[in-house]
Amino acid sequence: MTALDELREEAAGLGVRLRRLAVRIPRPHIHLSRPRIGSPLGLLLPAAFTLVLAAIAHIVSILAMPALAERNAYARLSERTDANVLVLLPDPTPRETALPMMDPAFISAVCLYDLSEGALKVRVPATADYTSVSFYTAEGLAFYALSDQAAGKVIELDLMTASQKAALPEDEEITAADRLVIESPALEGIVAVRAFVRERGMRELVRKQLEAASCSVGG
Repeated sequence: MTALDELREEAAGLGVRLRRLAVRIPRPHIHLSRPRIGSPLGLLLPAAFTLVLAAIAHIVSILAMPALAERNAYARLSERTDANVLVLLPDPTPRETALPMMDPAFISAVCLYDLSEGALKVRVPATADYTSVSFYTAEGLAFYALSDQAAGKVIELDLMTASQKAALPEDEEITAADRLVIESPALEGIVAVRAFVRERGMRELVRKQLEAASCSVGG
């Protein structure tokens, strides 16, 4: 027997031993089952699903913003009134309201202002309990508010842009305590007046008092 034959016999014997050893080694079994409730995987799956839904809702809301912006408060009120005119809003009811989230304990009035023709003069008499005047841009950004507790019996002020304020003559700068100038960040916006009604029987009286309020350009 040659050396080559001996090597062949040894290789064959080694192959047989390896096959016998492979039979003895147990094969791993992979069990595919649903994650148990309370396990880390079982908790991560609902959280991941919630995150996906939240991301979809966020994207949808961003895409819908241009359409929703067309029906903001300024757009709704512009269907009811002209610019630089103060009007009383009807009392809210369960079925109809002029603006979202109106408080029935208050009587509300609004003035859509347009400063392109000049500064706006606002005058609101204080009612028996509480009266406030708030200012918003056409996009709904609040930039100033004043109540009768700070202003006294009458809330009286001038609303103008920064350029209009800068154009005031030097002798007309704010020197008197009874003159208040509010600077508007935009040409258009909303003046919102609210008066608290303590008792239902006083509602008409408070409404009559607010009828004397005004907002007008010049004069």
